[in-house]
Amino acid sequence: MTNAPTSMPALNADMLATVTTAVHNARAAQRAIESWDQQQVDDAVTAIAFATTRPNVVQLLAHLAAEQSGLGNAADKATKIMRKTLGTMSDLKGAPSVGVIDIDEARGVTTIAKPMGVIACILPSTNPGATPINNMMITLKGRNAVILAPHPRGEATCAESVRIARAELAKLGAPEDLVQFVSVAGANKEAGKAIAAELLSQVDYSLVTAGPANVDMAYRVGTPSHGVGVGNAPVIIDETADLDIAIPKIVASKTFDHATSCSSENSLVIDESVYDSVIVKLQEHGGWLVPAEKKQQLEQAMWSNGNLNRQVVAQPASRIAEVAGFDDEKAHASKFLIVEESEIGEQHPFSGEKLSVVLTVYRASDFDHALDTVEEILAFMGEGHSCGIHSENDERVERLAERARVSTVLVNQPHAYNNGGSFDNGLDFTLSMGAGTWGDNDTCENLTYKHFLNYTYLARLIPSTEPTEGELFGDFLARAGQREGTLEPQRSGSRNEAMPIAANRAG
Repeated sequence: MTNAPTSMPALNADMLATVTTAVHNARAAQRAIESWDQQQVDDAVTAIAFATTRPNVVQLLAHLAAEQSGLGNAADKATKIMRKTLGTMSDLKGAPSVGVIDIDEARGVTTIAKPMGVIACILPSTNPGATPINNMMITLKGRNAVILAPHPRGEATCAESVRIARAELAKLGAPEDLVQFVSVAGANKEAGKAIAAELLSQVDYSLVTAGPANVDMAYRVGTPSHGVGVGNAPVIIDETADLDIAIPKIVASKTFDHATSCSSENSLVIDESVYDSVIVKLQEHGGWLVPAEKKQQLEQAMWSNGNLNRQVVAQPASRIAEVAGFDDEKAHASKFLIVEESEIGEQHPFSGEKLSVVLTVYRASDFDHALDTVEEILAFMGEGHSCGIHSENDERVERLAERARVSTVLVNQPHAYNNGGSFDNGLDFTLSMGAGTWGDNDTCENLTYKHFLNYTYLARLIPSTEPTEGELFGDFLARAGQREGTLEPQRSGSRNEAMPIAANRAG
């Protein structure tokens, strides 16, 4: 064993050998492609993308994911596999990731991209179809090897994705062990954690697209890691929004794959001047407004001791209505449930992430009130992740973006579809979104191949650019008033002939 957390149960010899062998084989495979050129890398990535987007393969993976996980639905999972894989391929096509990738002649700096080595990827149960494919593509793009660690409920899907990828690598004469997965089938929950922890401790880097407990585990192991933040996206609708456009987008996004996405709209913060109109339109598009007297009944069905009931996670509205014991036929026939709320915090769980087709709505007296509400929701849960707005007022859009402590603000877009990149916005396609230090992550970006490269910066001599103190401080002193001491007068001639700053100082 290496530096796996002491709080994890010890692995038996067979489990330890499985992990150690996988890492050993991955290192050998990765070393074998250290000398690959860009075309060889791109061919391998493209082959995997092409093979996994064939219609029969997409349908197979989507059905495996839906059936084994019991979350979401196969049709939407198929859409996600296609959209995310093609989008990632679009981002990667032509992108330099091998050797010299940039030359800045003015600064005399050449940037050289190099692999990190062996990457471990911890996968979520909510998205076992598209995530393994994306992770293989973005890590292999940098000449890395990758070992996937799927959730038990997504293992069959991951295994099939890896089988397909390995077959494509073999066709190219590439080492198949560039892509592997470790199985936790038959292991209990604690043993599964120990396997993941051991894997994380032996690799060079990791990507954890899973819940907070897994992200925390990766950080405690000590191997450098990219983690993701908790989602709980609040979205503002102001009085300038075109509701005939905004509401269909919101409904399509909220109900996509039965809300498995952490980017799904969790709350709408609606200007009171259009509040009633929004509620009507949400109902027209398949929403069922939970009566005030039934709200507590739904809350008790969805949470127990603060924990979200797995029976409602990523399930159709009819299943949630059944679990809640609702006898209204409209509830069972709806696409999603609407809950009116005015409070935020631990005592009001509808203000948090629900991973279900339950949409919380807030009434805002004006835009300032809407901003306050969004800020309060995020402070409770989801800070660093994302929020959105439907508005035609660009000044308000910018005010939200400047104030919200999130990595991404979407404008007039369906959140679950577009937050992880889209063909109609400029964000990188990803299945993993950093939430910055707000969400205890190391980046605010959508994670892509650029985050799995080491960089060497080759620096050459250039004509000196050392400034004078007058150039550095003159405009400040002119505004602030002369301070104690004086600046050395600027010498005539070129900037590079100025007296060095170090020579102006005593000592």
